[in-house]
Amino acid sequence: MKKKTLLIGLGAFVALIAVGVSSAYFTAWVLEKDKAQVQYVTPINQPQVKLTNLSSDGSPIDFTYAAEQTVNAVVHVKTYTNQSTYYGGSRNQGPSLWDFFFGDPYEFDRRYNEPSQRSQKETPDLIPRGTGSGVIISADGYVVTNNHVIEKAAEIEVTLNNKQKYKATLVGTDPTTDIALLKIEEENLHYLTFGNSDDLRVGEWVLAVGNPFDLTSTVTSGIVSAKSRSLGIISGGAERMGIESFIQTDAAVNRGNSGGALVNTRGELIGINTAIASHTGDFAGLSFAVPSSIVEKVVNDIQEYGEVKRALLGIEMNELNAETVEAYKINTKDYNGVLVVGVVEESAAALAGIKPNDIITAINGFVVRNPSDVQEQISRYRPGDNVNISIVRDGKTKQIEAVLRNKAGNTDLSRSTEELISSLGATFKELTAKDKERIKVKNGVQIVEVKRGKLQEAGVRKGFVITKVNKRTISSIDDLKEVLKNVEGAVLVEGVYPGGSVGAYAINL
Repeated sequence: MKKKTLLIGLGAFVALIAVGVSSAYFTAWVLEKDKAQVQYVTPINQPQVKLTNLSSDGSPIDFTYAAEQTVNAVVHVKTYTNQSTYYGGSRNQGPSLWDFFFGDPYEFDRRYNEPSQRSQKETPDLIPRGTGSGVIISADGYVVTNNHVIEKAAEIEVTLNNKQKYKATLVGTDPTTDIALLKIEEENLHYLTFGNSDDLRVGEWVLAVGNPFDLTSTVTSGIVSAKSRSLGIISGGAERMGIESFIQTDAAVNRGNSGGALVNTRGELIGINTAIASHTGDFAGLSFAVPSSIVEKVVNDIQEYGEVKRALLGIEMNELNAETVEAYKINTKDYNGVLVVGVVEESAAALAGIKPNDIITAINGFVVRNPSDVQEQISRYRPGDNVNISIVRDGKTKQIEAVLRNKAGNTDLSRSTEELISSLGATFKELTAKDKERIKVKNGVQIVEVKRGKLQEAGVRKGFVITKVNKRTISSIDDLKEVLKNVEGAVLVEGVYPGGSVGAYAINL
């Protein structure tokens, strides 16, 4: 009986193994048979989409190459400011909208620069302000960063990935796009080349490289989640005509990443990381970069002219949607394009024949879907450039040629003396005999108000009396204009404060 039971049990065990093996074989066969099908997703009435591990240009998605190409070209930027600026009015006004997106610029100082921990290089008048990132774009030391990283800095220090440190010169800034260009004196540096941000596709992999929280050479990855994004963080304010057409990604970016590189999988620079959307100041899922199409033009202008030559079309525009179509009584069901709601007199648009209620659909063949697209396209050109604008008027498509103009309403690329004075960002007054006696100077022009501009960037404060510019004596505002009219590049401004302290500032025009 026991023998019979044993045989039955053994037989059942063998049968079970046989069933298991056959089941496993059948499963393997099904997977093998269906392997070709696994490579495709074929929804009903949809074209076949092949699942692949290749990027849009056919190259493998491998982040190591892009990371290796980028880390040695991304630098750490540390700024110093005058003590009076640090403890001035802006220090105690609470968080601004700018701080909401970029983080408090003084957070670094509070965390890392208590008096006992401050750098040996500090002086009583020069203290750390904050840190950020930058990208080397040429072998001879040109570095791109954000304007808000170096704004109000009295001194800028750049540290390479190999720990070498350099004092950087501010070549030029463009608050309109939040881009700044620095220069360090070195040769044969590792640098990044500009890629074409127009070729970026939503869903494409990208890397963000920078120095978050003062941690050097940090690489994060993500995808492009949107393009032509406007946040309203640059365009606010009467003094700024902000150009916002950000690349939106989900690559982790934090304080300190500002000015760092956004690169594609080929290691090409396709954006400068600029902002995050966050209630805490730390990464919360969305980051934004200025596209390389804008950055490259800004850099080229600063290098060639010392400033950005901004071209203007001269229109007011709204996004085309159901609400604007109804409000402006536009006869269309197609919401592709931008609605012109106003045209500035004697502007490029007015002279070309563009009218309110026209719908702009393309600029030089590039399809525009929102005002940010229009801003980005126009920002690539200079005054005097011709652009072809596709519009829809009364249901019919027309092609219009427009000659872009500058803020003054002409096509001149040179800068007038009045524009130079305006760029200083200050109000001046000539000294009376009593003023000269009180301040103990023989000549000079006094600054009675300092706003956003070249003087503020250099750390010049209200009350400063300019006595010399490039060693030439200044006795009147006309003297100041005459000197600036014949100067290119930087000028040395010397003078004295009413308390007796002497000052000398290098101002890049």
